[in-house]
Amino acid sequence: MDLSIIIPVYQSEPCLTILVERIHQALQPEMISFEIILVNDGSSDGSWNIISQLCALHPDVVGINHRRNFGQDNAIMSGLRLARGTLIVTMDDDLQHDPNDLPRLLAAIRTSDADVIFGASPFDHDPLWKRLGRQLHSRTLEWLLNKPRHLQFTSYRIMRAPVAKDIIFYEGAFPFIDALLVQVTTRFEQIPVNMHARLHGRSNYTLFKSLQLWMKLLVSFSIRPLRIVTFTGILAFVVGMIAASIVIVQKLFWPETFAPFEAGWASLIVVMLIMNGMQMCFIGILGEYVGRTYVLVSQRPQAVIAKILNRPMPPQ
Repeated sequence: MDLSIIIPVYQSEPCLTILVERIHQALQPEMISFEIILVNDGSSDGSWNIISQLCALHPDVVGINHRRNFGQDNAIMSGLRLARGTLIVTMDDDLQHDPNDLPRLLAAIRTSDADVIFGASPFDHDPLWKRLGRQLHSRTLEWLLNKPRHLQFTSYRIMRAPVAKDIIFYEGAFPFIDALLVQVTTRFEQIPVNMHARLHGRSNYTLFKSLQLWMKLLVSFSIRPLRIVTFTGILAFVVGMIAASIVIVQKLFWPETFAPFEAGWASLIVVMLIMNGMQMCFIGILGEYVGRTYVLVSQRPQAVIAKILNRPMPPQ
């Protein structure tokens, strides 16, 4: 198999038939073997019925049905575990990603040493808060995992199969594809692609869901936030000790500068700084242990597959 195309599906009943047709039209001149893996992530509309019909019509379409909604990245991980292509594409289900760009992604990775190539676009069709959210997402990846600053990470990407095999070893309940890619390779590139308005409906990513996604990235793949808590506690403790020394020296050598109520107020602030600093330091240290233990022992499944079409069900 030359190419696997993984598409997480959620509430996209009106888009799927057109999407599969356009992918076939775009790849027909390429003369390659490919499969389209549609992962229904707990849609409440008729998406699974459409996927079933497409699987009956097209042997190269594979359908995966999750028992409930687990999230976009979890759906992609389910698709990656079934993918057979030497190259793997991930794209959205709403036709914002243009299937006509697939040959360009193929050509780019064939002539490059990159492990992953992203399709970059200006996202002009998205509201301002979403564009700002992408900037926050990008800066967080740079800070946590040293993502190259000049690259725009998007969900329209092509990767080599060995990279996909590396990231599917991650069994945590909250996968984040971009973070996993940064952990296994540094060979990234990007090419410009077209970005269209959604064919139907509105985005399923509300502001609250976007914040949840950002928090998942922040706490699941690095202990730097915990270290900030620890260093803040140490800094507060040091500041408190310096303030305490100043108060003691001033009280001993220049007692006339202290009115009784001033001395009591200063002492209270000093004690609060010292104690709060120590508490934050201890919480940060405990958090290090709790965070590491959670990553090791968490047994919550990434996804639960109810049914697979045009492919044997893997052992659970």
